[in-house]
Amino acid sequence: MIKRWGLSAAALLLTAAVILPGCASKEESPKEAISSSAKEALTMTSYEMKSVLTINNLTIDAPAGAGDETTGMVLNMLQNADISINGVHQSDPMQTELTMVLNLKGDMAMSFNIPMVLTTDKMYVKIPSIPFLPLPETIVGKFLELDPKELAEQQGVGVTPGTVDTKKVQDLSNEVVSTLLGEYDEETYFKNVKPEDAGLPEGVDAKQVVQFQVTNSNVKEALTILVNNALPKIIDILGKEEYKEMLQIDEAKLADIKQQLQSGEARAEFDKGLADLDSYLTVNNFQLNTAINKDDFPVYQNLLMDVVVKDPEQGQNINLSLTGTNQYSKINEKQTFVIGIPQGEDVVTMEELQQQFGGMSTY
Repeated sequence: MIKRWGLSAAALLLTAAVILPGCASKEESPKEAISSSAKEALTMTSYEMKSVLTINNLTIDAPAGAGDETTGMVLNMLQNADISINGVHQSDPMQTELTMVLNLKGDMAMSFNIPMVLTTDKMYVKIPSIPFLPLPETIVGKFLELDPKELAEQQGVGVTPGTVDTKKVQDLSNEVVSTLLGEYDEETYFKNVKPEDAGLPEGVDAKQVVQFQVTNSNVKEALTILVNNALPKIIDILGKEEYKEMLQIDEAKLADIKQQLQSGEARAEFDKGLADLDSYLTVNNFQLNTAINKDDFPVYQNLLMDVVVKDPEQGQNINLSLTGTNQYSKINEKQTFVIGIPQGEDVVTMEELQQQFGGMSTY
């Protein structure tokens, strides 16, 4: 069951991720607007941003059984829960501040506020005070210093923020977005929405709003296009000489993935899952609106998703409805950093953190 509906959900979210940067300055056709503006969005060198993801509904309809009490408690906490990220970014010199806030609701409502700072070679995460997890008072409120390069080496990954070629990343993104969008029919999946009808928040001045939509009637076609047409071409892009070293990609593994993807066995399994998709997934709503300002930048995105994931063998249905927004401002302007780069006594290293926890275990 997981394989059958998981591919569907992943495809929807992948499509959302690559559409998010898109729109264009003139009243172009929707597909042209998104394709041409993907390049423009990648020229943003500094900005303020605010993202919010809210779970409007999460329910599980299933036969009564063990674990119902725990499941009910979790669902109660997640109902109407939201996560927001406010941030400031500049590329040169590289510095990013992010403050993530997680609000859990229900009978055990709680809130977590986690500021983070990223530079070219360091990442700092403020240690929060967490209910039910007693942390030493000597470290609560301090910033844990992490070295992305060391973490990458420990995990066998060669790509770190300081080693990534920004220009190549932009080129790669452009190729992937253009290839993916090129496979989808404009009349079926894209349309312009009048800015005054798009529900834009106050202060967002948009010249054009483009909507990408997947419905229950075209979700099978959308998945078929992604798996059979787009993914093999995207794999070829990832295997280009100019990207392989940057991404530390094994060419043989890429070739193996593509071969498996296009094998008769994989196609047969995918076709079977697709034929039965109605039994496992219902798309009530999946819309992504992207608004641009007069300077061609995507200043606001709004995602609406309402799906039902079904498991007929277990007699279980999961209803999930969520909304997401992403807003940019002060694009390519001089930024003001509130937190700054943590220093001195405000910083605790991973070794010091481990020593603190080791001390706790002796009591």
